[in-house]
Amino acid sequence: MRVMAQIAMVMNLDKCIGCSACSVTCKQTWTNRRGVEYVWFNNVETRPGLGYPRRYADQEKWKGGWELDKRGRLKLKQGGRLKKLAEIFANPVLPTVEDYYEPWTYDYDDLQQAPLGTDYPVARPRSLLTGKPMDTVRWSANWDDNLGGAPEYGPEDPVVQRMRAQASTVGEKVKFEFEQAFMFYLPRICEHCLNPACVASCPSGAMYKRSEDGIVLVDQDRCRGWRQCVTACPYKKVYFNHRTGKAEKCTFCYPRVEVGLPTVCSETCPGRLRYLGVMLYDADKVADAARTTDDRDLYEAQLGVFLDPADPAVVRAAEAAGIPHDWIGAAQRSPVRKLICDYRVALPLHPEFRTLPMVWYVPPLSPVVEAVAESGHDGEEAGNLFGAIDALRIPVEYLAELFTAGDVVPVRAALGRLAAMRAYMREVNLGERPAEPSAEIEELYRLLAIAKYEERYVIPTAAMSDAHAMEEAALASGCSVDDYDTSDLDRNGPFGDDSGPKNLPMVTLEDFHAMRRRQTADREEDA
Repeated sequence: MRVMAQIAMVMNLDKCIGCSACSVTCKQTWTNRRGVEYVWFNNVETRPGLGYPRRYADQEKWKGGWELDKRGRLKLKQGGRLKKLAEIFANPVLPTVEDYYEPWTYDYDDLQQAPLGTDYPVARPRSLLTGKPMDTVRWSANWDDNLGGAPEYGPEDPVVQRMRAQASTVGEKVKFEFEQAFMFYLPRICEHCLNPACVASCPSGAMYKRSEDGIVLVDQDRCRGWRQCVTACPYKKVYFNHRTGKAEKCTFCYPRVEVGLPTVCSETCPGRLRYLGVMLYDADKVADAARTTDDRDLYEAQLGVFLDPADPAVVRAAEAAGIPHDWIGAAQRSPVRKLICDYRVALPLHPEFRTLPMVWYVPPLSPVVEAVAESGHDGEEAGNLFGAIDALRIPVEYLAELFTAGDVVPVRAALGRLAAMRAYMREVNLGERPAEPSAEIEELYRLLAIAKYEERYVIPTAAMSDAHAMEEAALASGCSVDDYDTSDLDRNGPFGDDSGPKNLPMVTLEDFHAMRRRQTADREEDA
């Protein structure tokens, strides 16, 4: 048993309102430089829909993730070393700007400085890539927002197409007539997988997975812009900066995580739907789990990789592996582990890609109550809820194609637990005495509904000595506050051309902790 630790995330889709606050704050923090105008490390998609980039889940087209060869061994779907070497200077399997979208702005000066006249001035869209006027805007990061593009684009959703290719009774459950449509929001970030295909595909070794917390990053100094990682990522969450010639991706806000702060997307989410915590796993079992023959068994196989942090044998093995005591304690209190392993209401996104993703989702249950109530029955009564799960407006089969490679049993079980929680808490709130009082259901309700900041984000901090060492190294390299000049904003930075000034201001560890106290204090005087 080789114990390792990973910071993981769970998102409760029942609470996502599609406001995209997470997307905007992430972009302002991480992708506000030139060359990444079209890049969204965090985007919120409407399901059903094509996603971003378009049809990213169709690996027959994009060749992302892993597959098994005839001997049952893992291999990259994009091909082996010889194939990649032959295509290294001209990778033919890459999303184009049209698959993302051509970023644009508007000619606001035409509105603000137009002379008085009888006609209203018009602000035409202008490309941020070429600077030239655009005829029309044809696509963006969430063109399917609120099913806006459903009649035209919805049938091209790869999940919908897989369902319609199955038995007719399953395929008929996805329709795009207004009165029969369904939708929910799906926020997506890099999955920071246990078996990342992007890392395995990188010829220069620039992509790496940190051993201390499992975050997958790109070494900008070593990246040579081969873009093999863009093809290999089945979630298409690795992007290419056309100005710097480097790959970029979600960093899981590691400077914040290192000091115990949640990611920016978690911090700014109005719905409080994200949970962060530590998962302990057996690294020796990762490859065997990814080699599971049947796609529908991959969910259970990944669960088998996770370790129980309360098990004394696991604790001893973790200590022997050098995992700090506060990380082991954080794993024991982890809300992510509770939702994934204890309650089993969180599920992985597209496990059939065999990357063993570490961002999991609580599937949506909301529409079932309204559906039952419209039939004239009590939508909150336990018996009605359980009986209506298979009649959800969001088909269970659709959720299964997203989260369990088509296996409806785990999805139905998760929805059943959520329905049981609703029915139980309804009895409690109405003053009725539940037939069988359950502390477990009440704990699940607290976690999903009313958990406070410190319960949703259980993040151990990096070792103080390591953080100060990193700080001193940055200062020694010339990143000094004294040298910072705000007039130098257009010069090269750590991400290449036009990424900011060469001499960035250092933010000390003490400043991060002060910010954390301000953000988590209930009263101003406690900050």
